[in-house]
This record gives sequence, C-alpha cells and structure tokens, in this order.
Amino acid sequence: MSALNPETVDELIYTRNIGIMAHIDAGKTTTTERILYYTGKSHKIGEVHDGDAVMDWMEQEQERGITITSAATTCAWKDHRINIIDTPGHVDFTIEVERSLRVLDGAIAVFDGVNGVEPQSETVWNQANRYKVPRICFINKMDRVGADFEMSIGTIKDRLQANPIAIHLPIGSEENFTGIVDIVANKALFWDSDGLGESYRTEDVPPDLREKTASFRSELLEAVAEFDDELMEAYLEGEDISEEKIYSALRKATLSLKATPVLCGSAFKNKGVQPLLDAVVKYLPSPLEVPEIEGMDPEDESKKIPCKTEFDAEPVALAFKLATDPFAGSLVYTRVYSGIVKQGVALLNPRTGKKERIQKIVKMHANSREEVSELKAGDIGAIVGLKFTTTGDTLCSTKAPIALESIQVPEAVIALAIEAKSTAEQKKMNEALERLQKEDPSCYVKEDPETGQMLIHGMGELHLEILVDRLLREFKVQANVGKPQVSYRECIASKSVGSSTFEREVGGKLQFARCKLQIEPVGKSEGLIFENEVKSEIPAEVLRNIKEGFFESCENGMLAGYKIVDIKATLLDIEVREEALFPIAFKIASSMALREALKANESHLLEPIFSLEITTPEEFMGSVIGDLNARRGRVDSMNAKGTLQVVKGEAPLMSLFGYATDLRSISQGRASFSMEFKEYERIPPKVEKEILQGMGRA
Repeated sequence: MSALNPETVDELIYTRNIGIMAHIDAGKTTTTERILYYTGKSHKIGEVHDGDAVMDWMEQEQERGITITSAATTCAWKDHRINIIDTPGHVDFTIEVERSLRVLDGAIAVFDGVNGVEPQSETVWNQANRYKVPRICFINKMDRVGADFEMSIGTIKDRLQANPIAIHLPIGSEENFTGIVDIVANKALFWDSDGLGESYRTEDVPPDLREKTASFRSELLEAVAEFDDELMEAYLEGEDISEEKIYSALRKATLSLKATPVLCGSAFKNKGVQPLLDAVVKYLPSPLEVPEIEGMDPEDESKKIPCKTEFDAEPVALAFKLATDPFAGSLVYTRVYSGIVKQGVALLNPRTGKKERIQKIVKMHANSREEVSELKAGDIGAIVGLKFTTTGDTLCSTKAPIALESIQVPEAVIALAIEAKSTAEQKKMNEALERLQKEDPSCYVKEDPETGQMLIHGMGELHLEILVDRLLREFKVQANVGKPQVSYRECIASKSVGSSTFEREVGGKLQFARCKLQIEPVGKSEGLIFENEVKSEIPAEVLRNIKEGFFESCENGMLAGYKIVDIKATLLDIEVREEALFPIAFKIASSMALREALKANESHLLEPIFSLEITTPEEFMGSVIGDLNARRGRVDSMNAKGTLQVVKGEAPLMSLFGYATDLRSISQGRASFSMEFKEYERIPPKVEKEILQGMGRA
C-alpha cells in the first residue's frame, strides 16, 4: 500500500466494520442488544422474546423471534467507532449473511454453549472463509443447563477445521455461572446478578481455577509464540511475557486467519459482553489492516485495478443490500472502499453504464436514520433514491471506472403460485414483487410458460412465508396463494448438435443469421458454459448475442420448463452475411439451435437435496430413521450427545414439506432438526415419471 494520508490513518485506525453471525437461536441479536446498551447507543435492553429487540425491527421478526434481514448500526467503544451488522441465522436467509460478509472486515461468530458448532454455524463459517474475514468466537449461553465450554471449543476445532485459542475460562457453570477468567491478563472478572451488567469487578483468579488457568495460559503462549519470533524466544527461555506482546501476537494470528480467539459469557444474563467489545477492538482489523480489494476494468475484465483505502482517492463503493423504507423510498446500503461519496455528486454504475446522483446519505440504526453529508472510505451507510442500482453493483467516479466483484446469489429451490384477486390488484402486485426482487436477490418471480401462473421462487418454506406475508401486509396486496412446490432443474444425458437459420424481412431489410451449436453435459454444479470453436473472426456484438441467446434459452427446459443446468454449449459454425447483419438475429438463431439440440437429446429432472441434522431422544431413534427412509432419505451418521442421539442424513426437499409437524408427532415433541440445501441430484426414473404425469407432461 502506498504512503497514506495521515488524516485517513488517524480516522480509519479507530474504525471496525464487524458482523455478528451464527446458527439460529445462538443469541446473535441478544448479544447485539447488549452491545448497543453498554456502548450507550440504546437506553434500554430490548429482548427478542418480548418482540422489542432494536435490531429485529420488522413485524415478521418480532412475531417469530428470529432475525430475517441483516440490520446495520454504529456505536462507539473506547474511542473506536464500530459499525455492526446483525445477520440472520436461519438457512432460508443465507443471502443476508453472504452480502454482509462481502463488505465486512471482521466478524464475531456466536455459538450456543450447549450445542457448540451447529449446521448453520458451519455454513456461515465457510462463507467467512470464502471472503477471508478474520473472526473471534463467543461461546454464549454459559448459564444454560448442559453448557460446556471445552466441548464447544472441540467442535470448533473438529467441525470447522479452525485453530481456536481460548482467552477466557468460565467461572462456575449453568445457574452458578458468575464470571470469566481473562487468561491473557490472568485475572477474574465477576458480574453481580443484580442490575443489567453495566459494571463488573476484577479480582485474582479463584484458587480452584488457578491450575486450570495456568494450563490454558501455557497452551495460549505456545500457540501465539508461532506468530511472533521475539515472543517465541522469550517463551523458550521461560521469561515473563507481557500482556501487550500476547495481544500483539494474537492479533497478528487473527488477522492472518491462522487462529481465532475464543471468549465466553451469557449475553442474556449480561455477563461477558464488555470483554467481547474489548476483543473486537484488540483483535479485529480496521479498514487499513485488510488487504486492498481489487476491481476490474469494466471494458476489460482481465485488467485488474487496485482499490486504495484513501480519502483523497477517486470514490469506489459497493451496493450490498437494497431495502424499501415507507418514508424514504429505496435505501441502498453501501460500503465505501475508496475516496469519499458526497451528497450531490453523480457516480457511475458500470454495469448499466448510467450515472446516479447521490441525493441523500444516511447512517442506519436498525430502521431509524441519521442524515449525513458524506461517507468516507471504510464507512458503511445507505444512499436514498438511487434508480438503477441493485445488489452487487459498483458505484464509482466517471473519471476512473472500476467494477468490484459482485455478490454470489444462492440457488432458489422452492416456489409457490400467487395470483391477484382482481385486475386492479394485479398492477399493485407486480410493483410489489418487483420491489421484493430488488431487495432480495435470492427471490425471483417467473411465469410458468404452460399455465401462465406467477411463481415466486425462494430458499425455503419460511422464506416464501415471509415474502407472502410482506406482500399481503406491507404492500397491502390482495392475492390468492398456492401451496409451496419444489423448484426442479433440468439436465441433459448426452452430446447432441443443433443448427438453425433465421431469415426474415423486417421493415424492408433482410435479417439473416445461421449458427450451429453442440451441447453436452458437464459435472455437477458446474452451471452453464459457453465456448467458441469457430476459427474465423466473429464481430464482438454477434458473439455476445449468440451467448445471450444460449443463456436466456436455458431458463426454460424442454422437459417441464425448468431451468437447464450443468450444460456446455460449443459454437461449431456460423454464417454472417454483411448485407443482412443484425446481431439480434444471432440471438434468435442461437436460441433456436439450442432447442434443436435439446430435441435431439434426452432431458432429465434434478431435485434439490437437503442435509438434515436431527436431534432426538434414544427411544424415538427407530421411528425417526424409519420415517426418514420412507421419505427417500438417507442416514449418513449417528452420534450420541449426552442423553440424545444426533442423526445426520439427507433427503429430497419434495418429501420434507411439513416435516417439522411430523417429527414432533413421532417424538412427542421432543426431537428437533435443522436442514440446509446441499445440491441438485438426478431424480430416480420411477419418481420422475410420476412427477411429470402430475404436471401433465409425461
């Protein structure tokens, strides 16, 4: 990085952009509420179970007691400014975690002290790995019956393949949990049960924990010595090592993603949150300590452009989330990477090629807003009134165009039919659906080509339930809603070739295009691939239209109208007539050639398969496994966890509708489960035939 402006360094070194991520019900929102209270951002502690948590501001969140949308806020702790995003834990809202981690510099991973690493913990951890986000771990709920700090650390090591380093030890357990031992400082911190945990007292480590603390401290020193040569030397020679040196080495290990500090506490009982805030400041990076991100030239994607974290650089920002505000209209949540985004300036959106004027800028606190005149490099805020910008778009200076890497959108696996109750409601419904799609890229609306029904596609039953609830309640659309149905995919069985000629006179001018495509199946989850094997030079606009014709036609397969996946198209031949050259004609010819190749091939249906983790008392194991087998499911492993059994397996989504109710019924309400999309898999021929007959396609 080039020498930085002192003003930039001074301001950004005291900034932290962090997210709070975890499995559903591990206590993310409860932890965030305490952070807001202790930093003075809130004057009272909101509780999730009472429906008054500040960060769960949507009606749907308050009613269900879960986080649905990621909420952003800013608070201050010990001269540091902390921008926080509280993310959902439910697998149906994984896009919220994805786009939050894309713009964050660090994260707090919260774990339930009774369960340790749970399925969605693994998902969010892997998302953080993909974006190389340094993180610290907070083992929460240490006051609960069955909480086990060392077991939780073991699951972080085994299930996440991480390198957890304990810097806390719990004092007492379950209802006797009273505080923590700070292993680095070699001190005990106690919170009184009275009050809201605003203050705590520091004492010597209790005698019964001194031996255990010394053992953990020795492990800590041995682990961090690897990251600091000076500390390693001192450790080998048996010298006393200062707290500052330990902090420095542990910070280095955390920022390089080679280790993760582990803390503990009980957010609900107001214990351990202030040390967690101290750890955010000590171990997580400022915007200056993360690698410079690279963008690309919008005209030439192979040309990389570094994006410097500097106030006096040209502005570059990433739009990572859209939200609809009843008073402000469209809000575009933005992370600024370079320069300063100022009110009144016009910035370029390289994807659309259009300029957007920045009319109003706000800093968010859940769903309330504070108007500001600018956002600087390292800031997270929202811009009001952008017309053409959507999730994953870059906003940059017209003088220095740059496109940042966009955001991965997960596969929608489930759909339901919806129709307006009247013609008057239809227009309102279309507008509402358009806004929902802009806000949430993991939801999309498509018309069934056969029935003409409008289908909303989403990530799961809960996701669709929330989308429909918002349509009816927030947008006040009157509509009839069908039952959820599986969103299948189509694939091909072998190699085939199709060629097509498009020749038509339009407005007295002849349009001509001919192309020949070969299609073949590729590996699972490889998506759509297009290659050009024509040796002669093809005009760029013509080739772009041929590609578009292929990609767009793959949206509707020949078998049942579902999206075609895992297919490679190779352009074998093309005929261009200069006097009748209209690039759009090649888009039509390409689409027709693909249809011809599909007709000469055999198509099959793929269905979404979900991973399951079922926790059940021993006496219901036989019923649970028998039920899973009846659903075309498969058991992968069974492990004892205290008095319970944990069954891991997988099953097709079509057999899992209503599973929560059925599982409660066969286990007398004592079993629980979590499920997560795994992959698309070929449907057995007999089942495929039954599905197609049900659709009237057999």
